Amino acid sequence: MQKRIGGAITALVTPFRDGALDTVDLMAHVEWQSLSGIDGLLACSLTGEGPTLTDAERMRIIEICVELSEGKTPVIVATGTNDTATTIEETLQAQQLGADAAFVTVPYYSKPTQKGVLHHFEQIAAQTDMALIIHNQPSHTAIDLAPATVERLAEIPGIVGIADGSGDIERIDLWRAFLPQQVGLYTSSDTGALGFTAAGGNGCFSTAANVAPRLFHSMQHSAACGNLDVAHSIDRRLRPLFKTLARESEPATVKHALAAMRDMEPDVRLPLVGIAPETAAEIQTVIAPFQVDGSGRLASRQAFRLGL
Repeated sequence: MQKRIGGAITALVTPFRDGALDTVDLMAHVEWQSLSGIDGLLACSLTGEGPTLTDAERMRIIEICVELSEGKTPVIVATGTNDTATTIEETLQAQQLGADAAFVTVPYYSKPTQKGVLHHFEQIAAQTDMALIIHNQPSHTAIDLAPATVERLAEIPGIVGIADGSGDIERIDLWRAFLPQQVGLYTSSDTGALGFTAAGGNGCFSTAANVAPRLFHSMQHSAACGNLDVAHSIDRRLRPLFKTLARESEPATVKHALAAMRDMEPDVRLPLVGIAPETAAEIQTVIAPFQVDGSGRLASRQAFRLGL
């Protein structure tokens, strides 16, 4: 892996229009994220409704992200499933399409033992050449990585990071004690992003960065540089957004915000549905400060089409 992964990484939503992948909106969104200084792009994750995507859609999304990143911004692709063979296939696909790393969840639903989890990642690393970032999200997978498993995983060539979604900042000290320095520690919690980075974490895979990429980037980098007063000030501005986006399914809430800000269709795929009216009203209130980007231009589908 040539590009260092860290800082503010956006877990991209996947735009749909009339039930199909909207490549124009996706290109506009990726370009806006890059222009806003975001440090990485995560495609096809749960925020991107990855489980609902067809193989052709996944390929096109990865191609767009790789092309528009122009080799400057790392492109990470969520490839994890609860089946080892399928995970290997999707990781190889991302590798062939030029992604920089794979974001691989701990297997969900089947609740494997810690030994099974370890063998799962050993096989993925052995059969691909991708840099692997393991995603530990106990609330979604119903299992949690044990410290001894984390220590063993760090010995596997190809694993370059672990992203923890538990919200437990103490894991930085616990896990860092037996992780080599080159293995990054990340969070996938927006609310815990500042604390995690200030405690020595390497970055955040963020949902809220879809809506406020420039501010989220500034918060992360201020925290990483030790400018905690600035970081806390930005975090306070973002807290209402974090809270409101988490009221319902985040792909749906984020897309509703982007529909108001950037003309993106709010469509989600079943089993997800549109948000409740009271959530929509709250979103309208909290996004008001973010509706014009830092350059003063409306960053929208129309602007993208016009080349503005």
